[in-house]
Amino acid sequence: MVLVHGLGLSGRYFVPLARRLAARGESVVLPDLPGNGRSRAAARRAPDIGQLADALAGLQRQALPGPSVLVANSVGCQVVAALAARHPDLVSRLVLVGPALQPDASAWRQCGRLVADAPREPFSLLCLAAFDYLVTGPLRCASSFRRALRDAAGSFEMNLARVSAPTLVVRGAGDTIASGTWTRRVADLVTDGRTADIPGAAHAAHYSAPDTLSALIADFTAEEAEDMGEAR
Repeated sequence: MVLVHGLGLSGRYFVPLARRLAARGESVVLPDLPGNGRSRAAARRAPDIGQLADALAGLQRQALPGPSVLVANSVGCQVVAALAARHPDLVSRLVLVGPALQPDASAWRQCGRLVADAPREPFSLLCLAAFDYLVTGPLRCASSFRRALRDAAGSFEMNLARVSAPTLVVRGAGDTIASGTWTRRVADLVTDGRTADIPGAAHAAHYSAPDTLSALIADFTAEEAEDMGEAR
């Protein structure tokens, strides 16, 4: 399983979920995308969504055997949607947690939603995110945000429509960034999509409710094993 972080962050805020998945016997990879966190120096400028998707695909081809389950949060969902559209052979299933950004929302509206979500997240996550944003750099975060907005307005929905892998779209019930209407649309756009809500969680449900999400993922991926068994 490959866990893909959101804008300006690093794989560190996926550690709680990664530990639960590893305890279930999964092999888990937590990359920092080029230009972000510990991989900040890997890109001179903030890459666009397509470049991030291709870089992640290159990592998968080099380091991982066969297709993977991709679990993404926030703008990371745009990255894995682009990867699944461009490199479908690398993806067995997708789990999109709080997919962002929403195509019909302005930059100011998106920022307002982020501010509204912050008090609903654990304080430890806010501290971790603040550190990652400083490591990535405010200017690079701003540039990445502009590129993600362009992708949301242009390619995001088209990429989702090209996703053939079974997809689980998860939303924390208190998420102010990814609305229930939008997450249902994401599930409708992909070929085989379904939704799940996590009560008591907000945008970063993978951090605040890792036990619940790991159980959802386990049930979701178990379907693949059942399908393979029936095929035999």
